[in-house]
Amino acid sequence: MSCNLGNTERAIRVVLGGILVTVGYLADVSMGVVIAIYLVGAVALVSGIAGFCPAWKLLGIDTCHAKGPASNP
Repeated sequence: MSCNLGNTERAIRVVLGGILVTVGYLADVSMGVVIAIYLVGAVALVSGIAGFCPAWKLLGIDTCHAKGPASNP
């Protein structure tokens, strides 16, 4: 499992995951909605902590390795 999430995206995923898990805990909605919120929040949180997203791998997206301007020899 190699890194395919950059630091900014990882931070956003961790914060978003934490917010969703908290909302799922505090929300006064049906159990099905709470489970869905928990699931999305947990996936965002775990992928942010791990620095790897399987969906990004399948789509060929890599934000971990910034591609800077081409160097001139």
